[in-house]
Amino acid sequence: MPDSGEPRRPRILDVGCGIHKQPEAIGIDRNPASRADVLCDLDRLPYPFRDNCFDRLLAIHAIEHVADVMATMEEFHRLVRPGGTVRIETPHYTDFSSFCDPTHRSHLNSFSFRYFGEDHGGFGYYTKARFREISVQVKLLSFWKWLGFEFLVNRFPRYRRFWEHYLCFVVRGKVMNFEFQVVKPQMNTDEHG
Repeated sequence: MPDSGEPRRPRILDVGCGIHKQPEAIGIDRNPASRADVLCDLDRLPYPFRDNCFDRLLAIHAIEHVADVMATMEEFHRLVRPGGTVRIETPHYTDFSSFCDPTHRSHLNSFSFRYFGEDHGGFGYYTKARFREISVQVKLLSFWKWLGFEFLVNRFPRYRRFWEHYLCFVVRGKVMNFEFQVVKPQMNTDEHG
């Protein structure tokens, strides 16, 4: 097929898409009432796609529902090409919604995904899947945002750590947005030639 000169549209997977599937994405969900293109149980791995077939993966209010966060992140890593991106949105564990939803299995904070990074807190042996953190954004309850706490938490990583350790049960978090880049070892092309 000749190249039309137009850039290829990125392939996007929307994991746990529910009824709000992202436009132009392939949606997966276990609920037949969702807008999923593919019905599958998110706890049954692997998902029905080949390795490295997506440019971007979205998990918007999905990761807190899975039985095994580590295995699910490894599956995200398998599905997204090297250099591709993963966006995760999930409640902060101090938010009312984290514990009031009976389908939530995990309650996370803004450092919960550090095991997958270069600075894995000494726990890099849990997984070989690696992600480079592009950004972490924490939304706080409106009152604290208006007082400037949200700016401090998001602007200064050391302040975010201080907030998580000492303040988050008073200055409560609401939602966290994570943006990661998938890191995979380079294939040595000399071995095949």
